[in-house]
Amino acid sequence: MGPVAKTGRILSGMRPTGRMHLGNYVGALENWVRLQNEGWRNYHMVADWHMLTTGYEDTSRLQDDIYDMVLDWLGAGLDPEKSVIFIQSEVKEHAELHLLLSMLVSKARLERIPTLKEQIRDLNLDEQTISYGHLGYSVLQAADILLYKPTHVPVGDDQVPHVELTRELARRFNFVYCQDRPPVFVEPEAALTAFARLRGLDGNRMSKSVGNTILLTDTPEEIVRKVRQAYTDPKKARATDPGRPEADLTELDAEGRPVHPGCVVYEYHRKFNPEGAADIAARCRAGTLPCVPDKKDLGQRLSDALAPIRERRERYAADPDRVRDIVAEGNRRAREVAAATLAEVREAMRLKVPWLEGR
Repeated sequence: MGPVAKTGRILSGMRPTGRMHLGNYVGALENWVRLQNEGWRNYHMVADWHMLTTGYEDTSRLQDDIYDMVLDWLGAGLDPEKSVIFIQSEVKEHAELHLLLSMLVSKARLERIPTLKEQIRDLNLDEQTISYGHLGYSVLQAADILLYKPTHVPVGDDQVPHVELTRELARRFNFVYCQDRPPVFVEPEAALTAFARLRGLDGNRMSKSVGNTILLTDTPEEIVRKVRQAYTDPKKARATDPGRPEADLTELDAEGRPVHPGCVVYEYHRKFNPEGAADIAARCRAGTLPCVPDKKDLGQRLSDALAPIRERRERYAADPDRVRDIVAEGNRRAREVAAATLAEVREAMRLKVPWLEGR
């Protein structure tokens, strides 16, 4: 990715999975808040239709999960005066543009999306019975992005292939339909987050279903209790044993992952205690830093870092009418932009019906 402009427009969103965890904050929310405060024009989407690609059978908790996630977004610092917060299914133009863009991409191209392959593997799905909606969710994601003509899309490295497909579809549309007119779509750039991924407390991928997360709503006591269980170097059996805080990349398993992935506590220190992380690593390697006080220190730092988020969230939770107004206004503002883009799309594709005007 080339140099990022000082300001521009971004579109980013999340599937509504309920309360957010530390990985959501580090991988996305923190970056969204920084960009809005730097003067970017932010559009943030609750991607409820995307939830259906892998969870269409049970939508009983969907609305509760949406509400909880919006509260966490606001608690994290998203300002509705600066950032548009909206729900995907409330802006029907997403569905229309998804349909139109789906004509411009092949099934084979969609099957090459790396995250689709990962989902098929992780969810033990049969490639022959995967749903049409699941196969095409990356086209819906492209429609989500292109509707708002963003200059950049903040993503983790695993989502870069989706942005590349979005750029391809923008180019394809402009080439096919805009030969005699200005292009409808800009090609957005992927803006990688500086600390895109944080491992779970057990050293594996962070997931609420596994139970290895710290939630933004966790109390100080819960945070301290969870950090006590965090993964550290298994060879550091005694407090005076030298540890290995960093991942050892010289020894990999069959799937190319480090056999010794490094200490999770040190990884969290690097993010939430950057000034002290180097000293912690040095003392750990020297065998002068026991794990128990190190974890206690980290638990307090995490508690202090999350306190303003938790307090801000509680204020919004005490005023549900305000939350509803924020999302309703966000939906209105999103529809306004999306409708204008769709008008351009219909005109470029000659789907506008001039002989019915005035009827």
